[in-house]
Amino acid sequence: MKKTFIILIFVFAYAKIADAQKVYSVNSEAFADVKVYVVSSPAFADLCVYKVSSEAFVGNNDGKWFFESSEAFAKKKIYFVSSEAFADLKIYFVDSEAFAGWKNESKRQLME
Repeated sequence: MKKTFIILIFVFAYAKIADAQKVYSVNSEAFADVKVYVVSSPAFADLCVYKVSSEAFVGNNDGKWFFESSEAFAKKKIYFVSSEAFADLKIYFVDSEAFAGWKNESKRQLME
């Protein structure tokens, strides 16, 4: 019984971490949790994002995002704005997982 309880705690804790960076891009800012603007250089970004190929590789709020095809499975709904002035979060897409991460820690709570 105790072993089963420990396993259940582990499964639920892992599930919480595993969906931390599963995002869905909505078509209207009214439905978004976070408004995102893509900047032209990592120097201007709050977060450098690496797009992972599978939800098995998502990060724990560390910039590794998996774009869900269904809103129901996403942790955060994002909307890409056309102007930096309207953004909650500025991101830059990187080509390597090693470069993913927060540059402005004060914005971290937006993706929790």
